[in-house]
Amino acid sequence: MLNTHAITISSLFLGLTVALPTSTLGQQTAKPPLHGRHWVAITGKPLAATAGAGTFQRGGNAVDAAATMLAATATMWDVLSWGGETQALIYNPHTGKVIGINALGVAPTGATPEFFRSRGMDYPPEFGPLAAVTPGTPGGLMVMLAEYGSMSLAEVLGPAMEMAAGYPIEAQTADAIERNKDKIKQWPSSKAIFLTHPGEAREAPEPGEIFKQPELLATLTKLVETERRALADGKSRKEAIYAAYNRFYTGDIAEEFVRGSREMGGLHTMEDLANWKVHIEEPVMTMYKGIEVYKLTSWVQGPVMLQTLNILENADLQSMGYNSPRYIHTLYQAMSLAFADRDFYYGDPYFAPEEPLAGLLSKEYAKQRFGQIDWEANDSTIAPGDPYPLMGKTNPYTDLLRRRGIADGDSPTQMSDADFEEAFYAGTTSIQTADEAGWVVSITPSGGWIPAAIAGHTGVGMSQRMQSFVLDAKENPFNVLEPGKRPRATLTPGMALKNGKPYLSFAVQGGDSQDQNLVQFFLNMVEWGMTVQEAVEAPNMNSFQLKASFGAHESRPGRLLLQEQTPSWTRTMLRRMGYTMEFRERTSGPINAIFFDRAHGSMWGGSSHHGEDYGIAW
Repeated sequence: MLNTHAITISSLFLGLTVALPTSTLGQQTAKPPLHGRHWVAITGKPLAATAGAGTFQRGGNAVDAAATMLAATATMWDVLSWGGETQALIYNPHTGKVIGINALGVAPTGATPEFFRSRGMDYPPEFGPLAAVTPGTPGGLMVMLAEYGSMSLAEVLGPAMEMAAGYPIEAQTADAIERNKDKIKQWPSSKAIFLTHPGEAREAPEPGEIFKQPELLATLTKLVETERRALADGKSRKEAIYAAYNRFYTGDIAEEFVRGSREMGGLHTMEDLANWKVHIEEPVMTMYKGIEVYKLTSWVQGPVMLQTLNILENADLQSMGYNSPRYIHTLYQAMSLAFADRDFYYGDPYFAPEEPLAGLLSKEYAKQRFGQIDWEANDSTIAPGDPYPLMGKTNPYTDLLRRRGIADGDSPTQMSDADFEEAFYAGTTSIQTADEAGWVVSITPSGGWIPAAIAGHTGVGMSQRMQSFVLDAKENPFNVLEPGKRPRATLTPGMALKNGKPYLSFAVQGGDSQDQNLVQFFLNMVEWGMTVQEAVEAPNMNSFQLKASFGAHESRPGRLLLQEQTPSWTRTMLRRMGYTMEFRERTSGPINAIFFDRAHGSMWGGSSHHGEDYGIAW
């Protein structure tokens, strides 16, 4: 209930800070919007976007182009590699349905809480072979291509193979190698590939240097050769791609991956790779003002965006003013409530216990959570709610909930602010494609970023995703490490339909900030009438009150990132409400998105000005 003091503060907010959305100010965006009639291809790297555009020009559909871009970005190393994980949403125009692709690896044999505790660890490590789940990106790419694409694996892998033979490395990746060279030197295969100037002052490649990966090229060549032989034997396109899939996960590539992992102290077995499968799933969805918003299920953080939208649906956001103190406070509190549920209830749905997603995503539960908002000050003690009664069930973890909460001191500060933020924003990339036939693809692949341990002579960098598990059920009983289980990841593509047709496809890189930025991007378009390019560039706020999914899994209650041009009166009001603020020039997150302009029969692409994101349309 609002008390008199809260109403007074709210009135003051409105009196001081009713801000207009970007689109009403007549400002030009830093990058122009993309306009396409036939196709759109956007990703985090210019070379990869060019590869996707080439696939479209050769007659491929949006799935073919997305697979080409995925292969290219996985070859470029800065934010993912071939041993990482892939998660996607695909709109199939023939069925009118959104499909989920679950290509997240699992914990290997022997990866148990006891194993890591015996080594003095509170969580699995951030880097190295003991941080690695089984590789998911090769399987995810091949399953998407086999089931929904139209091209051969050889056609899709062509650009990545050319890049593996040698491509001019960009400064962002080259400098990341140099910064992390001491870690890289721990792993002989990584040292041999990445440090092209051993013993020199700069051991990493120079920006623009032709960076060669002969062992990765050999691995990709094996896949293409396997497909070619299968086709020659009379197999169908799909069967031939799955023959390549089997060679990666059960054949000589798997053998070398496992040998390389175990040589460095990793736990992977041939059975781990052979038993892992890609899941084609039904995503979860909520309605926001007549728009269907889709996310992957609880094995990633995606449902947290749907929970946040459900909570915010109870507020009159437009009356608050764009990025006013009350608007920022409302977003922060709604996200804190949803993320508190994420941090306790999300995990691998293929393992018991069953996540209470039906309750978490119910509108009634959102009303309950909205009613818990403190309108006068930040609530640093926000804890998970209890959705079980709305499902007609009793919460099996009531005792854990009673002991749960940031105020209980279960998240002591151990990391410096710089290390905390580096872990919090742990990178990935995003891929957005769409074509005139109606196929739409949204992907957030990740894992195996620099510094990556390369497994033997495969050229395949190993994932670091196992660090997202917890070892103690009191933190999250649904996400406790177990062999064969997927960690709850941050990766979260998004898609929205309006009147049964694609309306938006969107994704962003940036670890735990992803759904925070995507909520605001979505509201920028739906509530504030921005164009898609304005929406990806508009200033966002970021909360650090949630439990980080990386490193020491810390939290910074009340800490808030804002754009540096935030007015002084907005800063003053937020400071009075208990927020600790920091400011940056760009806070939008590297968002990439496609808007489907039904009125004109065209597509708009929005490509963030945050980093190296790049798009091409036709």
